[in-house]
Amino acid sequence: MQTGLSFFARLELRTLPYRQTGVFILFLGVFLFLSMSMAVSIGSVSLPLERVWSIIFHQLFPESMPGDWPRNEIGIVWQIRLPRVILGALVGAGLAVAGTTIQSLVRNPLADPYLLGISSGACTGAVLAILFISRILNTKLSGVYSISFLAFLGAVLAFFLVYMIAQSSNGLTPMRMILSGLAVSYVFMAATNFMIYLEQRNGATSAIFWMLGGLGGARWEKLLIPFVVLLGSMSFLTMQARSLNSLLMGDENAIVLGVNLNRFRLTLFVVTSVLTGALVAVSGSIGFVGLVIPHLVRMIVGSDHRKVLPVSAVVGAIFLIWVDVFARTILAPRELPLGIVTGFLGAPFFIWLLRRKSKS
Repeated sequence: MQTGLSFFARLELRTLPYRQTGVFILFLGVFLFLSMSMAVSIGSVSLPLERVWSIIFHQLFPESMPGDWPRNEIGIVWQIRLPRVILGALVGAGLAVAGTTIQSLVRNPLADPYLLGISSGACTGAVLAILFISRILNTKLSGVYSISFLAFLGAVLAFFLVYMIAQSSNGLTPMRMILSGLAVSYVFMAATNFMIYLEQRNGATSAIFWMLGGLGGARWEKLLIPFVVLLGSMSFLTMQARSLNSLLMGDENAIVLGVNLNRFRLTLFVVTSVLTGALVAVSGSIGFVGLVIPHLVRMIVGSDHRKVLPVSAVVGAIFLIWVDVFARTILAPRELPLGIVTGFLGAPFFIWLLRRKSKS
């Protein structure tokens, strides 16, 4: 079977030139803007794009943009759909960036952000908040805010456990990271299922829905942390693009190029863990985005992270926005968890990718 190194090297043979990549990113940016606009207008109550943007501008500039719209339309656009669409873009972009980084970190194109157990830890923390904390506090408002907080704490705990298990005298090797992540993931999954089993009649449905992922809890106040974490992670990873490229050439070549492997792997591990934990804390577990998007992008622009990272972020944002539109309209007024939709889309792609690698 083909190794991760030869896989990434072969993708570089059909890369786009930088000028064409810039034009491609510009096109994707325009399409992202159109996708966000259309996603806000589409729903059980459809609104024309002109009215959507009139309401948005009125909320942003009430004095210079006067208007008189029904309260329900203002609530739909400004309080419900717009923060949901923005959150979807942030989560989609973040998962794609995390997937791109982890695939390079472990030199395996089949890796995704949940491989290292971070998502399972976040799920355990969130389920603990949903099933126990909100009931103890006896207030739904406290429970809502405790979900994100405990989900992030669970992600941090999972990170430390994986790091302690994977760390050895030889440093953080890709194989030890994968195996440690799987072990920690199974432990947290067992703890989550145990809590759901104990509390079958007290919020288990809400816990399961959150575990499958969704953007229904999007609020303006929940956008700041994912935005800051994504912006910081993206900025750092872009500056480290050359070092990420060197990882794809193997450990020996990376050392020759001046990369401190142990320190750099630990840094990437921390960045992707914080990024994944912050995203899962506000959206639940949404699988396959971090697997599918980076792979598709590499097939178009090659494996150079100076191009892969920004393109993956924009494509991931567009992808999750439209997945969410489908999830909230296909069975309206009921809403499908996003993890179900991405699973139906991602599993066939995963099978195709496995078959393609086995024939290479």
